[in-house]
Amino acid sequence: MAGNLSAVDTFMHIEAGLRTGKLNDPYPEELNRRIAGLTASMHFAPTSASLKNLLHEGVHPGDCLVTGNTGIDALLQTAARRLPAPTGFPNLPRVILATAHRRESFGAPIESALQGIREAVERHDDIGAFFVTHPNPRAHEPARRILGDHPRIVVTDAIGYADMVEALKRCWIVVTDSGGLQEEAPALGKPVLVLRNTTERPEAVQAGAVRVVGTESALVSNAISQLREDPELHARMSVPVFPYGDGQAAKRIVAAMRARLERPVPTLLSA
Repeated sequence: MAGNLSAVDTFMHIEAGLRTGKLNDPYPEELNRRIAGLTASMHFAPTSASLKNLLHEGVHPGDCLVTGNTGIDALLQTAARRLPAPTGFPNLPRVILATAHRRESFGAPIESALQGIREAVERHDDIGAFFVTHPNPRAHEPARRILGDHPRIVVTDAIGYADMVEALKRCWIVVTDSGGLQEEAPALGKPVLVLRNTTERPEAVQAGAVRVVGTESALVSNAISQLREDPELHARMSVPVFPYGDGQAAKRIVAAMRARLERPVPTLLSA
């Protein structure tokens, strides 16, 4: 295989074609993905919508493949294991799994979103929260300051992947600005409220498992309360959906990479 390897075939982009259309939202992922799209020799799109984005940008159809996302492969494999709850996970009927770390939300937006989570917990005695912080101090400092002293909210340092999947399995809903959780939670039947104004993953929104609510505290708090007070809405959003793959993405990607790398390399003819 190495003997047939050409320089133009050495970069292949997994999770290709995700777009919001705004270079600064999410930042820097949107810019990085567009740069990757200009330089990749193959583009492995998680969904048909991502494929359409690539084709609209002029990528050759023969260089694209809809594979699903390898994150769903890992999720389903890990979720099949029987593990204990993460340390500190609240023993309450309804636990919100929450994260917030987007750079474009630093400052007032992230503080407002955190306040909305706290207001919802204070409004309902059977709701608690398990907030997993990001190492960036501009993300974890406001979380500890706004949420850390509430008796039904646990603010924890970053946890391992297996613990995060176990928290997903046990939570009531997810409130987050994470892109990965927007894919993973719907596959486990967990409603997601997105603390952003846009998302590059519209498929789960269209499937009814995800709502984009923004960062204003009242909107966040009311969206959480609505899921608490409307069991039918919660049930509709809790139906597992798999817009981002069936757990076989890695196999498709490896097969496509082998096919591309093993093809003959054209010989340049000298004059």
